[in-house]
Amino acid sequence: MMTSVDTDLIRVLADPLRLQIVTLLARETLCTTHLVEETGARQTNLSNHLRVLREAGVVETEPCGRFTYYRLKPDVIAQLAGQFADLAESARTAAANKRACP
Repeated sequence: MMTSVDTDLIRVLADPLRLQIVTLLARETLCTTHLVEETGARQTNLSNHLRVLREAGVVETEPCGRFTYYRLKPDVIAQLAGQFADLAESARTAAANKRACP
């Protein structure tokens, strides 16, 4: 049973704007213009966050003319959720284990 969680991915998703982007992309594929409108972030700031998400493997891009569309990779989120589920299950089974103090 796996009990470790991908800390690099947690760090990527811990940023409030990146989490907002991921939440928006969970609903639909959006271009940068849409994400600027939805988040209120400046385009350059948003592009930097999208680069981090892309490099972490959380989102993928689809060029469409002069726009770039972003889509969430659900398997990455599902894998992280599975890691947390494994961690919770480990905690349930270990609840009765108590190490004695020296």
